[in-house]
Amino acid sequence: MSLSSPHVLPLLLLLASNVFMTTAWYGHLRFPGASLPVVILVSWGIALIEYCLAVPANRIGHAVYSAAELKTVQEVISLAVFAVFSVVVLGERFTLNHLVGFALIALGALFIFRGPLSS
Repeated sequence: MSLSSPHVLPLLLLLASNVFMTTAWYGHLRFPGASLPVVILVSWGIALIEYCLAVPANRIGHAVYSAAELKTVQEVISLAVFAVFSVVVLGERFTLNHLVGFALIALGALFIFRGPLSS
């Protein structure tokens, strides 16, 4: 399967968009002395890049994934990116509580992709 496949490309675009969005939302925490108006403007600029990646990801991905599947993938990627970002960039600890919580969310994601449950 090629990287430009509608199965793969949206996932790569969502990964990249989440790196930008996590940076926009949480990167300013590394600079507590920066004024809030500056932080907001810089974050908006970073978020614009995120939108330029996320919108095509969803447009392309909707050819092969449902909207619920796309949203689920986005959330799982978002949590994974945030976990790495919080440890690497913010220097925070990743605890067992985080792991268990994220695992439960990932379990929920499996149900989205599994298809309808039988009654």
